[in-house]
Amino acid sequence: MSALVSQGDEVVYEGIVRSPNSHLKGMRVVLRQLNGARAQRWGHRALQVIARLIRREDLYHSYATCVHGYILPSDGSSDLNCLTLVHGYYGNYSLHQWLLCADWLPNLEERLALDEEAVRRVGDHRTGGPTVSRQMRLIQVLLRDILIGVNYLHYHGLAHTELQLKNVHISAADRHVKVGILGNAADIPKDSEKTSLTNLRTRDLMIAYDVRCVGFMMARMVLRELMDPITFAHFKEYLMKRNDPAGLREFLLPLLYTASPSGNSGLQILDRDGGAGWNLLSAMLAPKPSERISCTKALRHPFLCGPRWRVESSIETTRWGVGSAAIRIVEEYIYGTQQRNRLAQLVDILERMNPNTQYENWVRLLQGKWRFLYHSGRHIGLTTRQANPAVLISYAMLLFHMDPNRTDRLSTTVTVVFTVMPDNRNWRHDKSGIKGKLKVTATIGLAEGERLYPAQTEKDASPGGKEQPHRLADKPAISSNKIVKAKSSLPRRKVLGRFLADDDLKSLPVMRVAVDDMQINLELDENLGDRFLHHRILQEVRLQVPRELFDLSRVVCATYVDARLLILRSVSGDALVFTRSFLK
Repeated sequence: MSALVSQGDEVVYEGIVRSPNSHLKGMRVVLRQLNGARAQRWGHRALQVIARLIRREDLYHSYATCVHGYILPSDGSSDLNCLTLVHGYYGNYSLHQWLLCADWLPNLEERLALDEEAVRRVGDHRTGGPTVSRQMRLIQVLLRDILIGVNYLHYHGLAHTELQLKNVHISAADRHVKVGILGNAADIPKDSEKTSLTNLRTRDLMIAYDVRCVGFMMARMVLRELMDPITFAHFKEYLMKRNDPAGLREFLLPLLYTASPSGNSGLQILDRDGGAGWNLLSAMLAPKPSERISCTKALRHPFLCGPRWRVESSIETTRWGVGSAAIRIVEEYIYGTQQRNRLAQLVDILERMNPNTQYENWVRLLQGKWRFLYHSGRHIGLTTRQANPAVLISYAMLLFHMDPNRTDRLSTTVTVVFTVMPDNRNWRHDKSGIKGKLKVTATIGLAEGERLYPAQTEKDASPGGKEQPHRLADKPAISSNKIVKAKSSLPRRKVLGRFLADDDLKSLPVMRVAVDDMQINLELDENLGDRFLHHRILQEVRLQVPRELFDLSRVVCATYVDARLLILRSVSGDALVFTRSFLK
């Protein structure tokens, strides 16, 4: 017998059973000697939970640590205050310790024996392949096992309450994940007609807490950077501030690109299949317990279902995939005709699937920072043209803030951060220079409106006779109550047909935007002393930034908003796409 670990109120030993009369003869077990009062309560609770779950012995032994029994004191007394639990041995490493190893992927694949039969459990039929595919397949197997085990507890009226990577082990014998000894399991109030509202809320809170813990485990398994305690503390701090987890990708991008400039495997995994991984992670970590996904629904989520399983996506998942596809195209920064047409189609689909049409929802969701992503009009950057001086745009940010005294008005601030490179002869290789900011402040009013689609549609025919897609809007006419635009002839994806409105759209709800009290301010870190140079810098910034950001009065309506994306339309019909940002 050898000691594995010793804490203040318990000592853990590893040993092999030698007793000839025991059915565990020759088996390696763990003896957990519980000394303190807290440890004793924990051990007694574990034995009570085992007595309730042992009726379904097959499922219990598959997903929970197998507790063989307990040992009384050697003096023969029956005092349970000196208790030693005897439970299964699953190696010296917990899942947390496995993930800290440099070669964790091949080690866990070997321990789980991921052959063709094993990967069928996640709806796949392939083994091996690129590292990202192997890592995603392994995470799917681990997460499904954890969710099945937690759902098994919830079904029997128990909440785990202590789900952490350190408490999870992997059995090489049956190739299943063990979710712990359940010494801290709590009873969930029963769901019945006589259950009070307080008990129902307590039930939902306990189940949602377990789901949130599984979300933290998923984040650390996929994104290895979160295994660092400091980084994980920043991650939890972001969620503790009641930020919507739909913006996690934007929050983590700077960290992931810094840690892995050549490409982050965790980011690739979460971005696959229309960002299904980010969608599942945000559903598990939702700030409101009532909005978190259940274990049963999580097991049916597209991220945890391989290519051989056909999953019926919900409208929320489909909307998330459309938005993620648009973001990925923008990040590739390739704006050819094909990409522009594709982005116009995705923007059109998002506007038709807008989940928030009420004024109250718009005001609530608009507040905060939004980073500018894409403009459907002309894009001008720092190219081979000879700008004097050369100006490199870092990012453009749109901030909405509501005055508590005026709920019908919003103050907006557009901040364009840039770098001025006076020596423009070498700007292609040296991007250092003088930092600057352009701020445009304004006050806007929101009002419910409607976008009308005329009965006559405009169709552009190609030489071959096929219809060519055109932009969604062409200089809308604005009346006092409504915004009129041309009908879009963009083709719809067949898979979205059941979610979208009919082709013959009559109208779509929008938010009319009225702008007044606009001010412009230019700031530079250094005083260049030449006002004509300042004027040229301002002109260069105006040339590279869309006119709508410089002149907010050109924005006439907002057509889409959710926790992650915002779409505005200008008087010319161009679309401005923003994503929620958390840059300081």
